[in-house]
Amino acid sequence: MALNLSQKHEVVAEVAAVAATAHSLVAAEYAGVTVSQMTAMRKKARETGVYLKVVKNTLASRAVAGTEFECTQDQLTGPLLYAFSTEEPGSAGRLIKEFAKGNDKLKAKVVSIGGKAYPGAHLEVLASLPTRDQALSMFLSTLVEPATRVARAFKAIAEKQEATA
Repeated sequence: MALNLSQKHEVVAEVAAVAATAHSLVAAEYAGVTVSQMTAMRKKARETGVYLKVVKNTLASRAVAGTEFECTQDQLTGPLLYAFSTEEPGSAGRLIKEFAKGNDKLKAKVVSIGGKAYPGAHLEVLASLPTRDQALSMFLSTLVEPATRVARAFKAIAEKQEATA
């Protein structure tokens, strides 16, 4: 069903608002994806903080104008599904990667993060980004490691002195 002008303005405004605050974008070709698969993908997207939308490419192009995803405008052709990561940079990549395993018709066409556009092959890189909790865990383990080594060294010295005494 065709949209009238005011509906088009609403769609552009909605997508532009999401694009202005999103961390990353994955545009994927979805032709051949069944309705049940799309419904499951939308449900998982809501749970993981991913904004998922099928929009005409001209409207999407207008919506991303003036955002860090403007670099993708030339590559937005064909039937595309737009996945914006709103909470964590890698969440859209993980979502598309997970559902592409079960459906070979779902293929990432464009990946964008940090104001740069990459080909769909970079989906793996985006999907492998750590979540916030994982990144904090890595950071904390890095901070704790020197103290742990010092404690181990003191323990080894104490055990050596006990053995010789």
